[in-house]
Amino acid sequence: MTEEALYYYRKIIKQMIVCFGTILILASILFLFCFDLVPKDLFKSKNKLSSLYDMNYDVSTLPNSKENELLKYGFELFENTPKYIGPNNGDTSMIFTGNGLACKNCHLDSGTRPYSGPLIGIIQRFPQFRGRENKIGTIEERINGCMERSMNDHMLPTSSKEMEAIVSYLKWLSRYAPEDGEIKGKGFLKIEIPERAVNLDHGKKVFIKHCIICHGKDGQGVKNTDGYTYEYPPLWGKNSFNNGAGMNRVITAARFIKGNMPFELTTYDAPVLTDEEAYDVAGYINQKPRPQKTHPERDFPDLKKKPVSTPYPPYADNFSIEQHQLGPFQPIMAFYKQKYNIIKTK
Repeated sequence: MTEEALYYYRKIIKQMIVCFGTILILASILFLFCFDLVPKDLFKSKNKLSSLYDMNYDVSTLPNSKENELLKYGFELFENTPKYIGPNNGDTSMIFTGNGLACKNCHLDSGTRPYSGPLIGIIQRFPQFRGRENKIGTIEERINGCMERSMNDHMLPTSSKEMEAIVSYLKWLSRYAPEDGEIKGKGFLKIEIPERAVNLDHGKKVFIKHCIICHGKDGQGVKNTDGYTYEYPPLWGKNSFNNGAGMNRVITAARFIKGNMPFELTTYDAPVLTDEEAYDVAGYINQKPRPQKTHPERDFPDLKKKPVSTPYPPYADNFSIEQHQLGPFQPIMAFYKQKYNIIKTK
């Protein structure tokens, strides 16, 4: 046999071995799956979400009925909040919000986007204990927490048509959720909190690079043509959320930003910003002037339950207001673990 023929012979043998080995591996995997010897979701993405997010949440598909009329009004309130209960709605008896924000500005995709505070299953999770009030509260009380903080005004009467309509919409969103309302993708995306204080200069650079295209150089957003709502909401100033809102906590805001911003470019499983960029830009935004909530000292009757990045006192510790606003947060977390055996993550 010539040297050339020997070369090709060996090459064919190697190819046959590789082919046979591949077939053997695939057959082994198939055997293991067929006999349930490995989990069937072994090769699925760990970030794969529940099919709940793929269900029908389009209110326009609902037939006309008295019940659906209330539900659809709840959707309208959710999407166009200031048009109905905002400061310029034309009826002074119906002013319950002090800015131009709508529920949809934080709960994206009408409350159905994962890691944007989705409201699918929210009804099943209430009544719920809330550290801010230090008691078990109802869904109506939770909605009014947003009215006082994110919407910067006062509570809706619990018996009002508007409250009933919003709750009706939330019940409809929650109709497919499990009994406990627990779904993957609730709340906001987790981040690795940098072990340092916020870098405001870096936060400003991130804002200029990624945020001004929607929110503007002055952070005041862009209004829709209806004159009531915002296509891109203001991030500070009189028409933004007040300092009592959860979004005015650096860690909370960074988690929201990481999973959702820049808008239409970011998804929870393909973030544009790094953890450090989200952290710094959140700190930059939250250092800007905004409305101040009345009587913030009444929040968190048990101060030990106060999140470490709550930007206003009093606290159950001796760390400065500046450190609670800008970090580093790990020393504060370590203090609560050592003194009170409380593990804090935000």
